[in-house]
Amino acid sequence: MMDFVNKYKQELLQNVLPFWTKNSNDKEYGGFFTCLDREGGVFDTDKFMWLQGRQIWTMATMYNEVEAKAEWKEMALQGAEFILKNGRDENGDWYFALDRYGKPLVQPYNIFSDCFATMGLAALYKIEKNDQYADVAVSTFNRILERRDNPKGKYNKQYPNSRSLKGFSLPMILSNLALELEHIIDKQTVDQLIDEVMHEVMDVFYQKDTGLIMESVNLDGSFSDTFEGRLVNPGHIIEAMWFMMDLAIRREDADLMNRCIDIAIRALNYGWDQQYGGILYFKDILDKPLLQLEWDQKLWWVHLEALVCMAKGYAYTGRKDCKEWFEKLDEYSFSRFSDPTYGEWYGYLNRQGEPLLTLKGGKWKGCFHVPRALYKIYSTLEQTENALFVR
Repeated sequence: MMDFVNKYKQELLQNVLPFWTKNSNDKEYGGFFTCLDREGGVFDTDKFMWLQGRQIWTMATMYNEVEAKAEWKEMALQGAEFILKNGRDENGDWYFALDRYGKPLVQPYNIFSDCFATMGLAALYKIEKNDQYADVAVSTFNRILERRDNPKGKYNKQYPNSRSLKGFSLPMILSNLALELEHIIDKQTVDQLIDEVMHEVMDVFYQKDTGLIMESVNLDGSFSDTFEGRLVNPGHIIEAMWFMMDLAIRREDADLMNRCIDIAIRALNYGWDQQYGGILYFKDILDKPLLQLEWDQKLWWVHLEALVCMAKGYAYTGRKDCKEWFEKLDEYSFSRFSDPTYGEWYGYLNRQGEPLLTLKGGKWKGCFHVPRALYKIYSTLEQTENALFVR
């Protein structure tokens, strides 16, 4: 697998990170531009808090784990300065969007702004021991835990005491966030949170009859025959499984490791488009019509997270099915998403695998999934000769 190691490392260092360091830094007002066209031109200057926090994490992590490049650290520091100055309301909750100058545009209705701000500041604290980074990361994390049962709070549009469902996204993110904060959160809190989110992911949202994980379930974990309850997001399942694999490594749990791989491969088989290739964005578990008009698009992050998952599965267990899926995903993804001409990856393909949009960043796509995945893949595949849980 060493050819893949070199391929992914080169893609990260020569095709992806230079795109962001060249084009995304707002040196005048701080923070990062994420609305970038194919060539890296800025087509909108609004700043979305998910992507600000994520890019801080990326730059700090690349500095800490890949190479101590001053440029990466400087970008992370200026991004943190921008969000700490402008990013929160009077309750300490993080806005969803700001304008270029840091004025709020969208209220803090979305708890994932908090999750990624915490993640970014915690990563930055590893390379710059500024107590403010750790203090704000911890206080935001505690606020996330306070809000987790009603994350939208007063911004919830649901009519009170009507259909009560809970969503998969937050416990999925928390399973990763717990490990990202280990260096600033006490061990008891981390271990307790891991126990809780593992139960949510692997027992509550997991449905035994299908072997898949649903995006929404009733409060007791049972299936809801509604638009929301029938929805399956294969990419979320697969991404969550590599988060769970990391917890399996932490706990030296071979059974959990192989269960995660089995679920991920089941999701790949379920989500793979047999006609055109690639992983479909959404499916209805009962094959009923979907409300999501983008259901048949092929998204960058879905394929990258699947590559990470299969790389980890193969590295940790040596399972042949992981290696076969990795190679299949690699061929599809590099031939369609990667742009060797101008750098970075396209985000959105149509069902046939052609770019729907040539942009490289926007409201949802920033400097995160592509560099994180490329780094995770090549650093993981370097371990393939030391598989931990061989069947």
